[in-house]
Amino acid sequence: MSGLANKKVGIAATRKAEEISTLVKKNGGQPSLFSIQGEQVFDDLTCEQNIAALLTERFDYIILTTGIGASSLERIAKEKGYETEFIQKVAATTLAIRGSKTFNWLKQHSLSPDFISSDGTMKDLLATLKKQPNKTGQRVFLQAYNQDDALLKDALQHMGYEVYLAKPYFYRAPNRETLASLQNHIIHQSLDAVIFTSKTQVQNLFNAADERLGQAFNEDVLAVAVGKVTAQELMDRQIAEVFLPTKPKMGRMVVELKQYYQQLVG
Repeated sequence: MSGLANKKVGIAATRKAEEISTLVKKNGGQPSLFSIQGEQVFDDLTCEQNIAALLTERFDYIILTTGIGASSLERIAKEKGYETEFIQKVAATTLAIRGSKTFNWLKQHSLSPDFISSDGTMKDLLATLKKQPNKTGQRVFLQAYNQDDALLKDALQHMGYEVYLAKPYFYRAPNRETLASLQNHIIHQSLDAVIFTSKTQVQNLFNAADERLGQAFNEDVLAVAVGKVTAQELMDRQIAEVFLPTKPKMGRMVVELKQYYQQLVG
């Protein structure tokens, strides 16, 4: 037996979780679903306030961190009859973004960013913004969500920027029983691998968790990340080995994971 045959694979995702499960099964693995993403909630009232601020106040930079955030702002602007003004303001302001989905949203409106994260991470984008001259007093419209909003705002303020925080959506905490179940499976090393598709899942897993989680990942449980941002979040938890497919695609990830295990026994 080789590859994923008889490998027990935990799946922390919500979106495309069934698709990943099917792929794991087709390749001989035994998938188990532990959805710890948490429910995504769109905050339309806050979004309205964010749009009003963007259109009426002066901003030197607009930072868009997620495609969902950008499209949510656009949706509310359209509902309120301000879509044209919204797109014009984005186009007329120095624009910094991260992520392929955010870039794709820009392309839909024939917009181009002035700054873009080279590796899809906020760490890289912040490093670029830190190098800009005359930061003191420059106003930033920062679109974020509740996982990293305070850290990003503090980082920019520490550089000298004045930050307006826009949060058009947020994530609720995941189901406690599901979270505890995945933590126990990892700690007791009853899973061979765990697939993470977002850094939110990693953060939820490690919040209020004991050090045995990290020990398990550094012993017999393989941490699998779809995308560099998710991988970086795992590495920030002192996990020595993180499996990252060559492209952040579900099918590619499962195929390369199978090849990884085949090489171990080959």
